[in-house]
Amino acid sequence: MDSISQLALGAAVAVSVMGRRTAVWKAALWGGVAGTIPDLDALVDFGDAVLNMVLHRSHSHGLFWLTLGAPVLAWAVARLHGEGGLFKRWWLAIWLALFTHPLLDTVTVYGTQLLQPFSSYPFGIGSLFIIDPLYTVPLLIGVGVALARKAHAGLGFNHAMLGLSCVYIVWSMVAQLHVTQVVRQQLAQRGVTDAKLLITPAPLNTLLWRVVRMKPDGYEEGFYSLLDGGRVIRFDAFASDAALDAQLKGIDGVERVRAFSKGFYKVEQRGNQAVAADLRMGQEPGYIFTFVVAERSGPDAPWQAKVPTVQTGERAANAEAFAWLWARMWGADIRPPR
Repeated sequence: MDSISQLALGAAVAVSVMGRRTAVWKAALWGGVAGTIPDLDALVDFGDAVLNMVLHRSHSHGLFWLTLGAPVLAWAVARLHGEGGLFKRWWLAIWLALFTHPLLDTVTVYGTQLLQPFSSYPFGIGSLFIIDPLYTVPLLIGVGVALARKAHAGLGFNHAMLGLSCVYIVWSMVAQLHVTQVVRQQLAQRGVTDAKLLITPAPLNTLLWRVVRMKPDGYEEGFYSLLDGGRVIRFDAFASDAALDAQLKGIDGVERVRAFSKGFYKVEQRGNQAVAADLRMGQEPGYIFTFVVAERSGPDAPWQAKVPTVQTGERAANAEAFAWLWARMWGADIRPPR
């Protein structure tokens, strides 16, 4: 999730755990700090653009490492505030603020390596978009009320808003499961029973869902709103350069994108450059993680690996895109802007 959501979650968790034992501002401050720490790996340059993608949310998000670090930070906080007698409670609060960060990230589609250093598998449920106001705003309100009220009078409201945010996560998973069932039923009516599917929410909501179906010759993209009333999903088909993909086998940048995206990727040729894109984040024709991974000197020359660089997406967020998102979210039968 985005940094504001993680800060708000850490603060809300720490305020709930510390309760009346310390000042609310102390709990909110250090909970927010702990909730932010795992994402500091975004400041590290791992050597190239693809490595920066696949190694974000890796060791800094490993539950093992965060558990080891929690007592150290808790000891420092307790000592700073002269609250040595509360060390165990600070330990619990800091550990939960650290621990819940990667768990929340796992609800997004990106991929979080929870089991580092024992496994680098990127877990990603994909039921929440990376920015979702309906998740974040209740947390901010809960912490804000707790800070504003005197004598810890706002703690109960913080508890309630934290619980509401958890309910929203459960709702997102239920909605995702429902959409998955709808998509598979509709595909079965077309005779497709073994589709490789990606089903994730469109930006900023859990009403509209993006569906990607991978095919041997490319992929299809469609959208389904929970307010569509069972309307048949309209898919747009896009070709993938299978021949180019085969030629790029063994090139490190391509292999990393292929593995990290769990097969939801595309490669294409742009001039004398080969470009790889992660299909999970973005929508046609623009994807957030699009990289130049190889190049060649001429039409008949072999492809040579190059240090991956970011390729600017073809379509940025704009008024047309947001207008489409808003209308389509409420069930309007309109095609996405391309």
